[in-house]
Amino acid sequence: MRDGEKPEIAKLPLFAAMNPEQREAIFAVSYLQAFPAQLELFRVGERADFLHVLVDGLGELFTSTGSRETTMAVVQPVSVFILAAVYTDMPYLMAARTLAPSRILLIPAKALREAMNADPLLLKAAMYELSAGYRGLVRSLGDMKLRQSVERLANNLLRHSRQLDNAERFILPVEKRTLASLLGMTPESLSRSFGALATHGVRVDGAEVIIEDREKLEAFAKPDALIDFPDVTPVSI
Repeated sequence: MRDGEKPEIAKLPLFAAMNPEQREAIFAVSYLQAFPAQLELFRVGERADFLHVLVDGLGELFTSTGSRETTMAVVQPVSVFILAAVYTDMPYLMAARTLAPSRILLIPAKALREAMNADPLLLKAAMYELSAGYRGLVRSLGDMKLRQSVERLANNLLRHSRQLDNAERFILPVEKRTLASLLGMTPESLSRSFGALATHGVRVDGAEVIIEDREKLEAFAKPDALIDFPDVTPVSI
């Protein structure tokens, strides 16, 4: 990693509180690289040689079996993936690729594990990352199992709007086929669900979403604080 890149990366949550000497040792063997869109970063079953930190851009975690493929998560900056495989030195259970041009920090897994053993503050930050990832998985499962497809879409749109300061108009961050896969739907079902939301205050023009009546949309979606709102402070599960 270049010296000019280090201050930016040192501010990331995983590294901010750790011992400066340990941080410098990790940075000395890490790489901040720019990747084009649609580049496969690693495959299911490969050993976790690096921890990936998405600094800029957009990524997708996915898995497949036979001819079937499904999106597990869309990764936005600043995010760490997949720490669980790195920490346990186990094969990846998901594959990853970029969805947009991205800058990704690659940290050698062995060096990170050694630093965790030597620095309790880094280990604490890593445990919080793992806990946040687990809680995110529980939220996703609750969303998938408790809601119909059109309800999942409605709440997804409301969550994205909140991330953009309650924007009434926004562009979908991913292609519709990726969104459909993320929500456990076919592209055809996603199209029908968008059509159904027209009666609940939502209009779609290509990739642009227009929330014309937020109150009506929220009344239909019934967002749940424990599923749809991220943790503000560390919480034990």
